Amino acid sequence: MTEPVRDKQIHEKPGRYFEDYPVGAVYVGGPITVSEEDILEFARRYDPQPMHIDKAAAEAGQFGGLIASGWHTGSLVMQLMVKHFVPTPGNLASPGLDELRWLRPVRPGDSLSLRVTIESARLSRSKPGQGVVTGLVEALNQRGETVMSLKPISLMRCRPAS
Repeated sequence: MTEPVRDKQIHEKPGRYFEDYPVGAVYVGGPITVSEEDILEFARRYDPQPMHIDKAAAEAGQFGGLIASGWHTGSLVMQLMVKHFVPTPGNLASPGLDELRWLRPVRPGDSLSLRVTIESARLSRSKPGQGVVTGLVEALNQRGETVMSLKPISLMRCRPAS
């Protein structure tokens, strides 16, 4: 397997495009720490369920304490992806994702890191100058446990001819 690409290496490059995402490459980044206030604020606005907004109810519930909304975790993962993975200036868009899984609860004080493994990369059949990249995205807590995984589809520009 290819050695992970670290944040410093990514941002020292003049720009990344489709060609910079070979199958088997691994990109890592982070961490980002989740505070109790972050969990409560996000949940109050977007996912006001007891395990996310009510400490007493969360303590008595199946998770034994306050946990982040899965959607909050997804937002944090997106922040990490933009910083450590999404190509600049090669990013176009994403038509979607597959296999979103919330595998473990994220708790106050957890630090999340990103690991993206490229599973496929092919040139677009219908749009010259573009490629389609799919990968396995994993959010890992400070113990190295996968808390969330997904398989996004990324559309990227090919490197311009010089």
